[in-house]
Amino acid sequence: MEALFITPIREWGSIEGIQEEKTAVLPGQSQAGLFADVFRNAVEQVQVSQADVEHKQYLLATGQLDDAHTLPIAEAKAALSLDVLISLRNKAMESYNELMKMSV
Repeated sequence: MEALFITPIREWGSIEGIQEEKTAVLPGQSQAGLFADVFRNAVEQVQVSQADVEHKQYLLATGQLDDAHTLPIAEAKAALSLDVLISLRNKAMESYNELMKMSV
């Protein structure tokens, strides 16, 4: 009997414990509330990452930082979170301008 070297692709079953979160609009909540939450989370992430960078800079300057590679990593995370926030703002402004161009 020959051994099969190529096994056919078959569908995976569901993996227990992993569920997709679906954002549903609650009765008292509007889509604008969800949109505002996205911006709020982005701003908070920028603030947290910037505070982490400043703390690590302080630790490096005072000689208390044992691993100097964590500072550039924290700076990259802060820059990335700021870029995401700026992109969100730009997309929101583009959407707003498109809505203003529409005639009702």
